[in-house]
Amino acid sequence: MLRIFMLPNFLLTRVYGVENLAKAECASIYVFNHNNSFEVLMVPALLMYHLGGRSISFVIDWMYGKVPILGFLMNLFDPVYVYHKRSTLSSIESIRPTAPSADAIERCTEKLRAGRSIGIFPEGKRNRDSKTLLRGKSGVGHIALQSGSPVVPVGIDFNCRITKGKIPVLGRTIVRIGQPIVFQQRTERYRAMISSLSGCSTQRSELNQMAAEVTHEIMHCIAELSGKLYQEPFPRNRRSFS
Repeated sequence: MLRIFMLPNFLLTRVYGVENLAKAECASIYVFNHNNSFEVLMVPALLMYHLGGRSISFVIDWMYGKVPILGFLMNLFDPVYVYHKRSTLSSIESIRPTAPSADAIERCTEKLRAGRSIGIFPEGKRNRDSKTLLRGKSGVGHIALQSGSPVVPVGIDFNCRITKGKIPVLGRTIVRIGQPIVFQQRTERYRAMISSLSGCSTQRSELNQMAAEVTHEIMHCIAELSGKLYQEPFPRNRRSFS
């Protein structure tokens, strides 16, 4: 099945930095910029192929798991579904769970602690801007700090973006894999705060602040690898993050 998914990559994709995959020896958090629909299948297949067949649980919108054939393919890789978005199809929206068993951050952290890698597109949706990344969702920062797992940034780029300034629906793709990032000291501080958390709004605000700062650093790494810019200001003393 993985070889079948790899066929478009053999024809269309160049990959750089494969050697960095070996540097993340434990379960890792793979983070990507998000441009079009096809990369959601192509790039995970490429990564798992170079990981020797080890699968990655991707964080994806729940409705894709309900689409015939596509849902079957998605479920092969044990995804982490998120449920906050509405489906445009009423027949699918009518079966959207209203109360998932646990939030996505907890489910991702549990998978990492169990030794399974996860994949995340922190922009949260397709971004066809050829120059700039969207603001990263700070959930990835919370997952990195809760789990202590290394973060492997992956930039997705296109020949068409470089030559014509456009994001193609499907086209020759460039994948650049960065070196793993570890936030050891901040992870220890974050975990210490979690263990003593009393529900105090100040403590929760500080946890959100730490996650936002880590997310900001991750997004800058993705920007460098994808050829785009990350122009969001550094988060300072903000009290809530999506």
